[in-house]
Amino acid sequence: MDRRQFVKSAAAGTLVSVTGLSLAETASASATASKSVTQSISMPATTTEREPLGGQPPPGSKPSVSDFDAQIKYHRAFEAVLWNMPAIAIYSFRRAAFDSLGLKDNDVIVYSAPATPKLEAITANSTTPYIAAYTDLRKGPVVLEVPAAGPDGSLYGQVVDAWQFTIADVGPAGLDQGKGGKYLFTPPGYKDAIPSGFIHVPSPNYRIAFAFRSVPAEGKTATDAYKYAQRLRMHYLSEDKNPPKQRFVDPIDERYPTLPFYDERHFQDMHEIMSVEPVHEQDKVMMGMLVSLGIEQGKPFNPDEKTKGILRQAAIDAWYYLQYWYDTQVFKKAFWPDRHYVALLQADANKRFTFVYDDRIDLIERAAEYFWCTYMPKVLADVPATQYLMAVADKNGKLLEAGKLYKVDVPKDMPIKQFWALTVYDRATFSFIYTDSNRTTLSSYDLDKMKKNADGSVTIYVGPKAPAGLETNWLPTRGKRPLPAMRLYGVTEALNNKTFKMPDFEEVV
Repeated sequence: MDRRQFVKSAAAGTLVSVTGLSLAETASASATASKSVTQSISMPATTTEREPLGGQPPPGSKPSVSDFDAQIKYHRAFEAVLWNMPAIAIYSFRRAAFDSLGLKDNDVIVYSAPATPKLEAITANSTTPYIAAYTDLRKGPVVLEVPAAGPDGSLYGQVVDAWQFTIADVGPAGLDQGKGGKYLFTPPGYKDAIPSGFIHVPSPNYRIAFAFRSVPAEGKTATDAYKYAQRLRMHYLSEDKNPPKQRFVDPIDERYPTLPFYDERHFQDMHEIMSVEPVHEQDKVMMGMLVSLGIEQGKPFNPDEKTKGILRQAAIDAWYYLQYWYDTQVFKKAFWPDRHYVALLQADANKRFTFVYDDRIDLIERAAEYFWCTYMPKVLADVPATQYLMAVADKNGKLLEAGKLYKVDVPKDMPIKQFWALTVYDRATFSFIYTDSNRTTLSSYDLDKMKKNADGSVTIYVGPKAPAGLETNWLPTRGKRPLPAMRLYGVTEALNNKTFKMPDFEEVV
């Protein structure tokens, strides 16, 4: 029986058809083929035996799916969730502020006290009060007036664009260097002259947002920090000569649900973002893919019921994938090799949080970071003044579990100049846990209330029920899977050079 092999001529670099040759004869055929391409073409072969080397799957192949339209929608939707994680997370803050709190552009949220679980936000803090606001530069440049830091207080935080990338750090570590002043945010393509006396910040996108913390000055209280924050002013440049009265909203007793949705609503929010913001070169491929999902600039988003089901499952699966990523990959980023803490702020190789490189965008690393953190600095300092260490496993390397009681010993001498705070989050949402007491945090400010150990350390318990007589040392979890976070403010060299090591959590049996 004739057998055909394609042999590449080493001399001529051409492919020739060889028939009726044994394996031993193939080498000789290769040498003969190099003598004449014409001879090789004229070698005997029937028309039916001639096939190109590629261009189709192997013989006997079959498709793995029957509905290609559904398949491509699912894959593109899944990847879109990862791609737009930074944008969807910050948009969710804006949507909730407008829909749940009744905010409008340039209104300012000022918490009168540290947040409770009613602030449903990703890894928020409950030690210092939050301040936030949102605006839309399609209506024109926006002025943000920041008070100077001093004996009355100071502000710390970031202004971010619609992709949640920081465009301005504010406060003593920011562009104003603690001196305060007027920031002027201008929209994409803005060409008008910039008035004198402003700190100009051009935005690559239209919608921007900020989140600050009002840090009490020495000897001041949270009430003082609340009053200090109300020195902020935000309005359009067109109103600068006669600004409207600043509206402040205190949602301390209201539910503020800022978490992204992981169902079909995720894509409605995605459409709301993409229909407003300019398309950047790096995102054109994904924007083309979104068209198959019904997300297209200038057109309404009205998916049919079948597509809604596909989008819903893709968002659900993306959530499970990122949870899996943290269960399996985050250990590689341990702060200490022999401990089980991971720094919350995981920057890219350029110490930024865009994850954009000359040759690629790292979508998975970016999605993972914005899945458990919001409002990152523009650049991660080599020696951060604040460190957030997330406990992902116990001392034996076993992932922390729901329904179990854990303890950790906080040493007397922590590597801080200011204060430490241990906050526990729900591992599913990375937000506070609703409990009867609504206690989310124990800190160095609470030491007088807690029972101390003989060496001056304090043992904190995290779980569904406090050990008898140790309720003051307990952070309740209501049976949720915990994610404890040790926040260290004003860290010292002992932490930076890692000579200090935080003890791991231990299961209480």
